[in-house]
Amino acid sequence: MQPDQLTRTFAALADPTRRAILERLADGEASVTELAAPFQMSLPAVSKHLKVLERAGLIARGRAAQWRPARLQAAPLKEAATWVERYRRFWDDRLDTLDDYLREPRGQGLSPDSAT
Repeated sequence: MQPDQLTRTFAALADPTRRAILERLADGEASVTELAAPFQMSLPAVSKHLKVLERAGLIARGRAAQWRPARLQAAPLKEAATWVERYRRFWDDRLDTLDDYLREPRGQGLSPDSAT
């Protein structure tokens, strides 16, 4: 069974190196050499990360002579953000409920000092 787009996106984003690569690509196209510069890893290792991102649809690779620039493809990130947003609203609602609960007066007839 083939994983769905959301699964591929989150699997690709699970690695901090791949997230850093996407952050760099948000600034514009870059070559493998440019993407590898901040990392202590070989070009083939960076290429493997790029393949994962490409399979997830998060980047596209072009070809200009010998140069194969990578560029960000943001559509899968929008789908992931939409999914996460649903749960952010859920937790915001839960935290608002907790805040309301904690602000309610407690302990009829007890002074704050008697709780200790």
